[in-house]
Amino acid sequence: MPETDNGNVNLNISDNGIATINFYHPAQNSLPAALLDELTKKITEAGNNTQTRVIVLKSGGDRSFCAGASFDELLQIKDKEAGAIFFSGFARVINACRKSSKIIIARVQGKAVGGGVGLAAAADYCLATEAASIKLSELAIGIGPFVISPAVIRKIGLPAFSQLTIRAIDFQTAQWAMEKGLYNEVYPDIAALDLALDTLAERLASYHPEALKGLKEILWEGTADWDKLLHDRAAISGELVLSAFTQLALNGFLKK
Repeated sequence: MPETDNGNVNLNISDNGIATINFYHPAQNSLPAALLDELTKKITEAGNNTQTRVIVLKSGGDRSFCAGASFDELLQIKDKEAGAIFFSGFARVINACRKSSKIIIARVQGKAVGGGVGLAAAADYCLATEAASIKLSELAIGIGPFVISPAVIRKIGLPAFSQLTIRAIDFQTAQWAMEKGLYNEVYPDIAALDLALDTLAERLASYHPEALKGLKEILWEGTADWDKLLHDRAAISGELVLSAFTQLALNGFLKK
């Protein structure tokens, strides 16, 4: 995938119904607002396409799955409304995954931080490599993982979420993430990951579409209020990002 300053999101649907969504940003696959919007559109488009049997969500490169929010863009937020709009981008991506009638498999080939963890949690099934450690660093920069917390807690439970959030500067291993339920399978390297991913996607694509749709509905039972819940959480993050503490912390991270 070509490197550009703005990143990109691509959708490809194979003849056997595997819809692959690939996102990329040169800053460790971080997600500025434009990419969040495009990711939401592609997830929705893939889910609405009658040819799609299963969706694979992946990112470019071999070191980072997703670094979460774009720090450069966070520093540009100047009022609560703009902050809420930015964090609502993550809410829309999670809700697009939730509302899609198609099973979504995440390919987590490298580190996932902040919103990247939320993205993995929003998938229905996750395959990862041993290099795919995770971290929720939001407290360290003066905000919290408020928007993504329902999706993460749904996968790993409140005790593990508490550990991940409170130990904000510490990475947890891919094995830890699998033990807690975020990852379903962990492989030694990308080659093994992709082999397993292809095998699983092809198998799911051969199953009865209505059975897969029914399973998807069961997997997301009890989340009908997430449109409002995640919107409200975005407003909390949008206000906190304006604080002097957070602005100073963000500048400090960018200078490292």
